[in-house]
Amino acid sequence: MTSWQGFTQEAPELAKKVHARLIAGKSHVLATVRRDGAPRVSGTEIDFRGQEVYLGSMLDAWKAKDLQRDGRFALHAFPGFSGGGDAKLSGTAIELTDPAEIAALQGNTEPCHLFRLDITEAALTYVEEDTLYVDSWKEGEAMVRFARPGNSPAIRVATT
Repeated sequence: MTSWQGFTQEAPELAKKVHARLIAGKSHVLATVRRDGAPRVSGTEIDFRGQEVYLGSMLDAWKAKDLQRDGRFALHAFPGFSGGGDAKLSGTAIELTDPAEIAALQGNTEPCHLFRLDITEAALTYVEEDTLYVDSWKEGEAMVRFARPGNSPAIRVATT
């Protein structure tokens, strides 16, 4: 699994744009896996601390229960914000269980769930003139850019 720092080292240009997009809005859309395997979407907030990104939850919330059972997640940046493109992350959420570590990160001792997000994929979709671009990264691979000029089929235009 890749930390936020690992992602920024592997795909610095994309990480910078995704970070800017994620901090532009406070609340984002989180997808988790329900017990029956169906998807669940929830509003959530994330926080960048040091070289990591964290997701918090009220105690016993359904999204927290989902992540405790199956840590896979997808996060979509606040969709109501029009600038900077459409950012998405996916990976595995790892719950922190040390009360001292949780208190240090959240600044109090109120009961909650706190997860560190290990990232396996990231994407940014944006439009310039008449071309839709998708910058995509997968853990351990170089970033890839696809373009759809004039709504034509997607073509691979760059790898970094």
